[in-house]
Amino acid sequence: MTDFLEGELSPTECNVDTAKFRVIPVPLERTVSYGSGTKGGPDAILNASTELERLHRGAEPCAAGIFTEAAVDCDGPLPEVMDRIAARTSAAVAAGAVPVTLGGEHGLSYGAVRGVVQGLGRPVGIIQIDAHADLRKAYQDERHSHASVMQLLAEEDGIRMAQYGVRAMCQEEVDRRAACGVVALDAEDLVTGNISEVTLPEDFPQDVYVSFDVDGLDPSILPATGTPVPGGLGYYQALSIVRSACKGRNLVGLDVVELAPVEGSEVSDFTTAQIVYALMAMA
Repeated sequence: MTDFLEGELSPTECNVDTAKFRVIPVPLERTVSYGSGTKGGPDAILNASTELERLHRGAEPCAAGIFTEAAVDCDGPLPEVMDRIAARTSAAVAAGAVPVTLGGEHGLSYGAVRGVVQGLGRPVGIIQIDAHADLRKAYQDERHSHASVMQLLAEEDGIRMAQYGVRAMCQEEVDRRAACGVVALDAEDLVTGNISEVTLPEDFPQDVYVSFDVDGLDPSILPATGTPVPGGLGYYQALSIVRSACKGRNLVGLDVVELAPVEGSEVSDFTTAQIVYALMAMA
């Protein structure tokens, strides 16, 4: 397995004991409901990351240290997989690092977020970039479906969330959004209004976790994802939305999910790797 930014990091910068970021690959693909291929996402991101430049917006986030862990075992019952993911992110937080979880399907966020909360011992709020709200309950009779991950976190764990870029929802999700007090600005308003900065409510948790589903971007920018939906966010727009939402808060963990690599086309892989590095810079 390739390490994130392999070839660019000095031995000191990839020391597990001092690295600010711990990259956790999770090749999970169990509940996809349209296109497939998310299990290849982490490897594709890691391979593409070797072509990134160290410099991002005038700084070198990698100088704080990036350690790439072995991939999480995704075999067996999904609750057990979620526990393994949670153990990894909790350990990263307990060590003073920021867990950077690479997917894999979006269902993994359940384990990743719960681990961060366990490691911190206090609430976090989720900033979500996504084409979908993921608020269906036990979609297709699977509690840990990629389409149900935010329902679990909102209703079972009481986690606050802010969703940006959604453009495909059912009535069940609209109702659950209102019931759970989800902050939301959907893609049509963001794109047609040329909105690239947002402000979270004052009572939103100080510690935030970013969950970036790459289908939040328009398919013209990132086509290699299982559920591409037209009318999505632009690359700089999406990152600016996250950056502004994080302003004045602590980014304590993140995941980037739903890349489904297409053989012979590297544009989506590289774009996703760049997003991962850009999010690291925000921490």
